[in-house]
Amino acid sequence: MFSKATANFVHQIDPEGSLIHVSRVNDSHKLVPMALVVKRKRFWPWQRPKYQPTDFILSDLLLGDKALSPGVCETEFLTYEGTYGDKLSGKLDTQARSFKVKVVGQGTSKLQSCFGRLKKEELDVKTLLRDSTHRLVNMQHVLVQQLKKRAEVLAVVKERILTTETCSVTQTKQEHCTLQGVLGLVGMLGSSLEVCLKNRNKIEKDSDVSLEIPSGTVIAYSILELEVKRNGQYDICLQPGTIGGFEADLSVTSCDSLNVVDGPQVMELSLLAKLPQSAQLFKRLQETMRDRPALSCLQRVLEDMCSGESPDMANYEDLSDIQRESVSAILDQVNPDGPPYDSQSASPAPLMATQMLVSAMDELPDETLSLLSETCRDVLEALDTLMTRLRESRRPLSIHCLPKLLQENHTFKLAERLLSSTSVTLKRDTDGLWMEAEQNAGFLPLLLHLSVHGLNLLCKAQQ
Repeated sequence: MFSKATANFVHQIDPEGSLIHVSRVNDSHKLVPMALVVKRKRFWPWQRPKYQPTDFILSDLLLGDKALSPGVCETEFLTYEGTYGDKLSGKLDTQARSFKVKVVGQGTSKLQSCFGRLKKEELDVKTLLRDSTHRLVNMQHVLVQQLKKRAEVLAVVKERILTTETCSVTQTKQEHCTLQGVLGLVGMLGSSLEVCLKNRNKIEKDSDVSLEIPSGTVIAYSILELEVKRNGQYDICLQPGTIGGFEADLSVTSCDSLNVVDGPQVMELSLLAKLPQSAQLFKRLQETMRDRPALSCLQRVLEDMCSGESPDMANYEDLSDIQRESVSAILDQVNPDGPPYDSQSASPAPLMATQMLVSAMDELPDETLSLLSETCRDVLEALDTLMTRLRESRRPLSIHCLPKLLQENHTFKLAERLLSSTSVTLKRDTDGLWMEAEQNAGFLPLLLHLSVHGLNLLCKAQQ
């Protein structure tokens, strides 16, 4: 609840900025100005990193006894209250030999965040730069040694947003579920006979949970990354987008080098064709794209599975029962043998391909997901062909080379909208067709291509 509330807050007030939402109340006391935060890379280069606060501040890592005290500027920020609601629906069919269960559910979820008056504390960066000149990082410090092994990045807290009064986060859920059970009788000759409806139950479930947040709780913060050299010299990365790290591991993952991850990833997605029941999986993925929390949860669980962990769905408290059942149903199809989930086993390849597809979809904007969730199979195939040809061709494509379906104005407009939602413009003249990506497009064009291609592979596997 707290993590969802702070994520909504950051999305509303700083959607394209540098603020990071605090995911755990327990991390609040660690996020003081000049505190050290670890930036962890994720499974795929397009995934947003994770941030983990530490128990240290910058002075703890520097050689010498003099502590840094650059000062902090405190200002009033704003007063915030937000209410977010979701309408949920789901359907699950399960059959095991002589018994068949059908679950149909609907529900609503409302999250209300009353953070009240907020204040901002901002580090005096100019004084910090002046006072830390010629200071060296202790390269033998245990934290530095651990981070160097994992090629992770250190950063300092530049600013933080705090509550100034006791406030609350309240989540209200209403769920309605219908269960239908059909019993199959086994005859004397071993044949199965399906008989009339055995049972039909309606379940209604309401829940109302409220968290009281104390004054002085950090709900968001921003950081400055550190670039540390082998001899202990370090620089604070002041320019937006500047990537820090340790000298031996400095490797810029630039959005200008998409080809490095483009071809191999598309090849790996071909393993989706080996998944059983691809028709049901395609349908459920399209449903999940309409439910951002469920999609993000599915991505996290698949990432854990690919790392060899056995995730417990009961730990995802933010999900409704309907969402949890939907995610579990997808996992059962992707990994029908169940745990243990061994990333070194003989059959992780389809699991890895599914995780790649879901992680790509999870990074797409809401508008893109909404369009993809309504796109039929034939249109997906045409879009996949178009995007593949556009990426492979160095020249504008001939209009006559377009898939027949895209020569229809309605479908072509859909292709334009999809590409536009990922900061790509589809342009054409009398002779040809080409696409132009905006400067801030980043990985989005690649993610759309991977999503369309992966979904199309699932459709083809059904044929």
